[in-house]
Amino acid sequence: MRAAIYARYSSDSQRDASIEDQVRICKAWIEKEGMNLSAVYSDHGLSGATRLRPGYQQLLEDARRGEFTMVVAEALDRLSRDQEDTAGLFKNLSFAGVALVTLAEGAISELHVGLKGTMNALFLKDLAQKTHRGLEGRVRAGKSGGGLCFGYDVVRAHAADGTLIRGDRQVNEAEAATVRQIFQAFAAGRSPKAIALELNRAGVSGPRGTAWGPSTIYGNWRRGTGILNNELYVGRLVWNRQRFVKDPQSGRRVAKPNPAAQWIVQEVPELRIIPDELWDAVKARQTKTRILLTDDRRGVRSERARRPRYLFSGLLRCGACHGGLSMISATHYGCSNHRNRGTCANNLTIRRDTLEESVLNGLKDRLMEPELVKEFVAEYHRELNRLAAGQDQQRHQRSQELSRVEKSIREIIEAIKSGIRSASMRSELEELEEAKTKLGAEIEDAPASPVRLHPALAETYRQKVDKLHQALSQDEERGEAANILRGLIDEIRLIPQEGALGIYLVGNLATILALSTKQNPGPYGTGVLPTLVAGTGFEPVTFRL
Repeated sequence: MRAAIYARYSSDSQRDASIEDQVRICKAWIEKEGMNLSAVYSDHGLSGATRLRPGYQQLLEDARRGEFTMVVAEALDRLSRDQEDTAGLFKNLSFAGVALVTLAEGAISELHVGLKGTMNALFLKDLAQKTHRGLEGRVRAGKSGGGLCFGYDVVRAHAADGTLIRGDRQVNEAEAATVRQIFQAFAAGRSPKAIALELNRAGVSGPRGTAWGPSTIYGNWRRGTGILNNELYVGRLVWNRQRFVKDPQSGRRVAKPNPAAQWIVQEVPELRIIPDELWDAVKARQTKTRILLTDDRRGVRSERARRPRYLFSGLLRCGACHGGLSMISATHYGCSNHRNRGTCANNLTIRRDTLEESVLNGLKDRLMEPELVKEFVAEYHRELNRLAAGQDQQRHQRSQELSRVEKSIREIIEAIKSGIRSASMRSELEELEEAKTKLGAEIEDAPASPVRLHPALAETYRQKVDKLHQALSQDEERGEAANILRGLIDEIRLIPQEGALGIYLVGNLATILALSTKQNPGPYGTGVLPTLVAGTGFEPVTFRL
């Protein structure tokens, strides 16, 4: 038996030594059982509520490769505290033929997964409620509920018993002067962009030591973000504006606003930086600006604001500072950091129509060069064969087992017909029928074999891109065609070279080849390819246009 150990700690009350302690007692158990230690996996300071942990992911990957036959941990909650992730872990390990044992619960079975998974999920919910209640009490006492905003310092102090006092802040006079400068400039009619440029030229550091940008200053008035919307500057602490919910698809936390009735507002006059008159003047100008934009029909809904306005919006990157490019005039792109922050020396511009034409021609003429396609297709087939081999073997094993079960059922039926009967035959027949149903469902639900690529892939792709080029000039098809075309490109880098911007196109070949597959074809022959991780054939490729 080859055993692997997993250890994890997350809370502030634990430390790196906790990992060492978990590994030590797991090693002692493995030696006692006469097994060999294969590997040790650990995650430091990471919550068990998420599966996005390097050590945890490496454990799963090595289990699939058969690197060990057992996983040992101190307790099931070290591996996961999420019900869905716990069940998924057990299912993946069982499929790989790897046993799961914890020192607290013993050999893990479906019963442990159900009961302990529920208990761990309830623990997380209870912990979140207690944490929220504790933070609310701290805020109502005029202390910080977490985080530190620009203009303040954390106060380090200890109580009489030596315990650390948390949540106290004091005004940072140097940063407070910058906050007043920003409010005064905006109230006097300066734009957030102009204010950010002035601060960056003067060498004034922004929040967390970064450069100033317009969004840092203006923020979002609905969510209370940005320098101009922070009510703490007028001595009013507002807490619980939003809550965080974990996205079950990505595992990441997503902020969602709370109703105003749930906000906690506490007066903290000792932290005031801005007088009421200046605050009111800034709010009046913000309101007037929003009204003007609405009356002028230039305002857009929040969901529309995220849609790309131009064909390659969001894909352009400055080759000098790696920041984004934006439309700095009606016809030209330029570096956003140079224009808005003054932190980039790249002042070159490029016409939008010239850029789009060059990229379209590059997709047609460069990304599908025969040698490149040949190498990718070869690598693609190697990876598909590797994946298909495992699936075919599992399907074959289940088919053989199903044949054995059906044979046993026939033998029992023949015995009954010939007059042989016993009490155990009925129960055995029921078990065999149940196994037959289960195996049949597993065979039916098994994933289909991966789609093979057509040998005339390159020519097929060229035809599809030509059709896309034509569709972009037709109003009724332009929107869909533009979305497909944007999917072929990872990034467009514009690098200053000899007084002009050189265009470098970074394309994702796996997505490009989806354009030519016959699986789930769309109006332009789009399709879906499996997500693969292989050699150089799958890496993004860069072309100079």
